[in-house]
Amino acid sequence: MKRGLFDQEMITGESLPFELPHWIACAPFEEYLGMRIDEALEGRAVLTMPFKVRLAQGKGLMHGGAVTALADTAVAMAIKTLLPEGSHFATTDLALKFHAPVTGGSVRAEARITSRDDRTITGEALVYDEQGAKVATFTSTFRVRRQ
Repeated sequence: MKRGLFDQEMITGESLPFELPHWIACAPFEEYLGMRIDEALEGRAVLTMPFKVRLAQGKGLMHGGAVTALADTAVAMAIKTLLPEGSHFATTDLALKFHAPVTGGSVRAEARITSRDDRTITGEALVYDEQGAKVATFTSTFRVRRQ
């Protein structure tokens, strides 16, 4: 299997082909999805993402993976408000329950940290459509790498 430049850099551990402009900023995947950080402060974050055709599944609804990515990123941004800049952490567990489909407009994820110990952080995000209807409830656990 032929690998691209980005794949090689990830495999060999060399530096990434991009640099985030700030500690709390969207990565390339999040920018591709159209995410915007509206707020990130004191263990909370609010992110929005527009509905785009490229984010739709076969019946024209927003793909569940896009909704999950928004919620997961919102919790990660809430975590970044509590950790020192440059900390490494990753999602180790997540769950999402859908309440309603997203058919257009934009979605908003409101995230908050619900518990934290030395290396484990748990958060939740509520996802709303443009009219304010709750479309999903998300919970996740992150693990912080030892320094």
